[in-house]
Amino acid sequence: MPDFLTLTGVVATPPRHVVTNSGLDIVSFRLASAQRRYDKSASKWIDADTNWYTVSAFRQLAQNVLVSIERGQHVVVTGRLRIRSWEAGEKTGITVEVDADAIGHDLSWGTTALTRSLHSPSGSLLGQPGREAEEFPSGLPLEPEEPDQAARAGSEALIPF
Repeated sequence: MPDFLTLTGVVATPPRHVVTNSGLDIVSFRLASAQRRYDKSASKWIDADTNWYTVSAFRQLAQNVLVSIERGQHVVVTGRLRIRSWEAGEKTGITVEVDADAIGHDLSWGTTALTRSLHSPSGSLLGQPGREAEEFPSGLPLEPEEPDQAARAGSEALIPF
């Protein structure tokens, strides 16, 4: 049974993108999750140990992470924990990995705005810099047809993203 967890931390490396021979998108980065504790004698918060994780995202999540997440940003990651032993010559170690189900900015550190991603039949992102409007699939309006259409629908109207 997989262990699910949610982590907060800082993206420590630029996201690295690879595409497998079968066309699977994978993005990975290192996440530094610092532990803090309150020192009563000093009456202040102090930094304790930092845990390091390799976070991997696949398919659509990988494509979205690639255009949304940068080194130094605070993020929240939810996924499945994997702990692996490794050997390289005389050296051995343990690596802690997270196969992400969701990744997003940690809003306790700032704000962000969601842009719904549209995808071509090949799975690549549309609507990213360098894409032309005519490349968007027809029949998927990005905005209401009239500027005040949503306002006339009432405050309880939901606009799907």
